[in-house]
Amino acid sequence: MNQNAEKTRYSDDELEEFRVIIEEKLAVARQQLQFYLDQLSEMADNPDAKIKALDDGTGTVESERLSGLAARQRKHIQHLENALARIHNKVYGICRATGKLISKERLRAAPHATLCIEAKQKQH
Repeated sequence: MNQNAEKTRYSDDELEEFRVIIEEKLAVARQQLQFYLDQLSEMADNPDAKIKALDDGTGTVESERLSGLAARQRKHIQHLENALARIHNKVYGICRATGKLISKERLRAAPHATLCIEAKQKQH
């Protein structure tokens, strides 16, 4: 390979490194989602929480907060699963705006990223 040629995709070894990172983040994200869902279920099943909620409304606020956190976590999980699909298809780490490789540092910090820093900054 020409030393001066710009790299157009990550190697299989590099993709495997990112797959491991994403799988670890997915496991944590799924645990967190289950925690939120368990909390919501506990609130729904606990008659004392319902009575307390009638008194001061905190149950409703907490339920809405947990629902929002769960929805956000579901979206994060979907982004991570989409990143795994890109790894499988060997297109992971390629900026969808510029077609250039997203830096490894960015992908390690935000493994679901689909834009390089340059493209992300232009977006704002």
